Amino acid sequence: MSIEFGERESIITPEGVFIIGTYDEKGVPNAMNAAWGMQSDEGEITLMLAKHKTTENFEKTGAFTVAFGTADTIRICDYFGVETGKRVNKIEKACCHTHKSAYVNAPIIEEFPVTLECKVSSWDPSTGFVIGQIVALQADESVLTDGKIDLGKMRPIIFDSSFNVYRVVGEAVGKAFSDGLALK
Repeated sequence: MSIEFGERESIITPEGVFIIGTYDEKGVPNAMNAAWGMQSDEGEITLMLAKHKTTENFEKTGAFTVAFGTADTIRICDYFGVETGKRVNKIEKACCHTHKSAYVNAPIIEEFPVTLECKVSSWDPSTGFVIGQIVALQADESVLTDGKIDLGKMRPIIFDSSFNVYRVVGEAVGKAFSDGLALK
């Protein structure tokens, strides 16, 4: 039997844990945790962000990076979501290491194994939608299998808004573009 919760208890899952990296006007790296985002086209990511230091930064630089939260980076991810970059240097406080992307004016946070390097192709502060053109992807060798990013090794996390917890993306349970062929 189903129970009706109404819209106040709605849950949409999965919600990614995206760490958005930017530089401020002085070249100081900053990061924030964002959950509302998706691949919106090939070579493109769309995020929905309220006004933050991060949005102010990419308005000036035209660039940002997106690192994916992992089981190994939960504490850093959560910190980047509960602190504001307007008060403190979050990168420094979290003891993270950065280097400049070779492709965009934004930092790569070295503690994260997979990072997208993006140019802002569209930003609408009235809706919060920012669209980034992915110009490069950087992955640590530790998360690769046969030259591909292996989510089993990476152990990406999602945000579970029902319980306010992070969950690890699980095991492979089927073969895309194959398993459904049995029903054709």
